[in-house]
Amino acid sequence: MSDAFNEFDDRLRRIDKNRARLKNGYVTVVDRDGLIVVRPKRRRASFPWRGLVFLICGFLGFKALLMASMGFGNYQDRVAKLHEGGLVEVAGGYLMQPDPVSEYLAIQMRPYLK
Repeated sequence: MSDAFNEFDDRLRRIDKNRARLKNGYVTVVDRDGLIVVRPKRRRASFPWRGLVFLICGFLGFKALLMASMGFGNYQDRVAKLHEGGLVEVAGGYLMQPDPVSEYLAIQMRPYLK
């Protein structure tokens, strides 16, 4: 009796697993023997481009805010100090160097910060 129950329990687990996979979308396919079979859609792992764009925009906005609040001369002095530090500080100094986009944004933000 327990073997029959174990087989039934295994079958229920397989059905639940298949239904969970089908919940994310499915495709119906006709096999060679003419049987219509429902298969789950394959999900391709894609790169999160939207997240990368938000990260870059946020980083440029942060740099522009720092430039606008500190002033361009003071900001440049602090970035120069970062270039004199260790490996992490040099990498941070390289990333925090002023670029045309963040300079333009800082110029646009400056009147609103006073």
